Amino acid sequence: MDDLTAHFFLALLLLSFSAATSPADDFDYDPNSKNGPAQWGDIRPEWYKCKNGSSQSPIRLSNREVHFTSRLGPLHINYRPSNASLFNTGHDIRLEWTSGAGYLLINGAKYALQQCHWHSPSEHTIDGKRFDLEIHMVHKSEAGQIAVIGVFYEIGWLPDRFLQTVTDDLVHISQDREAKLSLGVIDPELVININRRRYYRYMGSLTTPPCDENVVWTIVGEVKPVSKEQVGLLRLAVQNVFYANARPQQQLNGRLVQLQISKFLP
Repeated sequence: MDDLTAHFFLALLLLSFSAATSPADDFDYDPNSKNGPAQWGDIRPEWYKCKNGSSQSPIRLSNREVHFTSRLGPLHINYRPSNASLFNTGHDIRLEWTSGAGYLLINGAKYALQQCHWHSPSEHTIDGKRFDLEIHMVHKSEAGQIAVIGVFYEIGWLPDRFLQTVTDDLVHISQDREAKLSLGVIDPELVININRRRYYRYMGSLTTPPCDENVVWTIVGEVKPVSKEQVGLLRLAVQNVFYANARPQQQLNGRLVQLQISKFLP
């Protein structure tokens, strides 16, 4: 048994004792819960858009319905290594950078990288296919607007390189959910190293309460590899006996979804 598999089963054993006694939270992902996704908009007044918003995320991406374009151009990402911390929000595992981790440029506006977190299974789908994991790289402009890059992962033979470096930390925050672990300097390019020429773009919302809208979504067309044990650790570490943290998909309501494809790609 390799170290990653051993860590996975250790976390599973520990959580088998603690999951039943995990404290109730303000929202969860269980469709049968009183705090499940269908009720998010009723839990707090400021979360009303979770129920009444017209541009909510995630959505189903369909290649038969997208608008193909080459005018958006390659993603303009300028990331830099910066100090980061890893912690468990109770709803996801989050990696948070201090200032100076770089930015995403969209239509001349800079969106500074703030944090990333993981959802399993994926929240978005492509042509009905749901993936094993989806990471969200969250950016914010000086004006307060949010832009998110989403990347899909499928379980395969190869583990994700970055998650492999934080296996011990994931096990630690599975056992101590109050812990916030300093990871030192983390290069965002190690977390996601993606093809920047093919991606989906649409306007949506946060996928967790308060479900605020006017979020610029970029979903990368490339699918990355991840191991079964890594997905298991991310699921088990979340304070959620439902063992999934993907919001149900929302209505498109006539929104434009673009698929950027470079003319120079084969």
